[in-house]
Amino acid sequence: MLHNLLIYRIFMFCVFIKNVIFISMKIQLLQTESKSKRIKINIPYQETELRKQIKAIQGRWYHPEQKLWSVPNIDGALERLLSLLGPTCEIVKTDGRVSLPKFEMTARIHGQIEAMMTKLLLSGKRPSTIKAYRSEALHFFKFFEKQDIAQLTKEEIEAYMYQLKSKNEISDSKQNIIISAIKFYLEKVLGLPRTKYDLTRPKKRVALPDTLSEEDVLVLINVLNNLKHRCMLHLLYSSGLRREEVTKLRIEDIKSSVMQVFVKGGKGKKDRTTMLSENTLDLLRKYIVEYKPSYWLFEGQSGGRYSTSSVNKVFRKAAKEANVAQWATPHTLRHSFATHLLMANVNLRYIQACLGHESPETTQIYTHVISVDNSIVRSPLDRIMDRRNKKEA
Repeated sequence: MLHNLLIYRIFMFCVFIKNVIFISMKIQLLQTESKSKRIKINIPYQETELRKQIKAIQGRWYHPEQKLWSVPNIDGALERLLSLLGPTCEIVKTDGRVSLPKFEMTARIHGQIEAMMTKLLLSGKRPSTIKAYRSEALHFFKFFEKQDIAQLTKEEIEAYMYQLKSKNEISDSKQNIIISAIKFYLEKVLGLPRTKYDLTRPKKRVALPDTLSEEDVLVLINVLNNLKHRCMLHLLYSSGLRREEVTKLRIEDIKSSVMQVFVKGGKGKKDRTTMLSENTLDLLRKYIVEYKPSYWLFEGQSGGRYSTSSVNKVFRKAAKEANVAQWATPHTLRHSFATHLLMANVNLRYIQACLGHESPETTQIYTHVISVDNSIVRSPLDRIMDRRNKKEA
C-alpha cells in the first residue's frame, strides 16, 4: 500500500515537473496596456530560428534581467508578431511592473517637500529635473515617515533601493534619478557631508546611438506639407538641435550673415552656435514670410513658444507618413547629424562644438558607428541636396 502510494506521488511529481517545463518552453507574448512603448516576448532557448527572426526586427532589444526580448509597439506590430510567432504563441495579459502606491501627503512630508522645492528652484534646476526629484522624494519620505531622515544610514537607504529594484523592477535610469533626488535632499537641504552617503549606482550602459541613413532622413524631413513642421524637422537634423532647443529659438537666433544658428541656454544652460544649412535657410525665409512669427521662431496656436510635446507629434506624423524609422525619436535626427558629419570626414572637435558637448568623450561615441578622417566642414543636408540636384540635372 505504502509502496503504491510512493509510486503515485513520484508519478504526480513528474507530471508537475513536466508541466512546469512545458510552460517555461512556451512562446509568450506579454501584452501590457495599449500605450506601452514596447512589446515583450518570451522566446524559449531552443527556438533558435525564431530568435534570429526577432533579432532582424529594427529596434529590437534583449532584457537580460527578465530574459525577454522586446520590439517597438508601433502600428501593426502586434499583428505582425502574432503572425511570426505562430498559433502556439500564448498571449499573457500583464500590467507590467508593480507601480508604487499612491498616498496622501502628511504635514511632515509637505514640509520636507517644500524645503526641497525651495532649494531646487534656487539651484536653478531644469523644470523636468524638479518634477522628477519631487516625485521620487515623495515616496522616499513616505517610506521613512516614522524615522529621522538625517539619522538614516547608508545601509538603510540602500535597503530601500533594493526593495524598489527587486519588487518594483525599476530601471537603471530611474534608480539613478532616485539616488540623485535623495542625495540632493541630504546634502543640499539637510547639509549632510557628501561622503556619508556614497550610494551604489548601476553601471552605466554605453549604448550606440540610433541613426538613420541619409536617404531616410531626406524622405522624413520633407514628407510633411506643413511648412512650419518641415522647418522644425530640417533644423533638428541640419543643425543637430535637441527638440527643446528648436522650441526655444528666437527669430534673431538665425544668423544668416554668418550661416550659424545661435542656441541660447541649451542643455546645462550653455550657449553655443551651430551650423545653418543653406537649404534650411531658404525654407525658413519662406516660412517667415508666410507665418510672420513675432518673437519665437516657432509659435503655438495660442501664441508663445511651441511645445516639445508638439515637436514629438510632428516627428511621429512624419515618420509614419514616410514609412521609415518607426522606432526613432526627434533625437535620432541629432544622432544622424553627427554620424553623417563623421562620414563626411569632419573633425570631431567641430562636431563636439556643434552638438554642445562639454567633454570630447561624449562625442567620441559616434566614432564607434563610423571612423573618419578630417576634411571640409559642411552640413550633411547640403551635401545630400547637391548630390540629388546633380542627378536631376
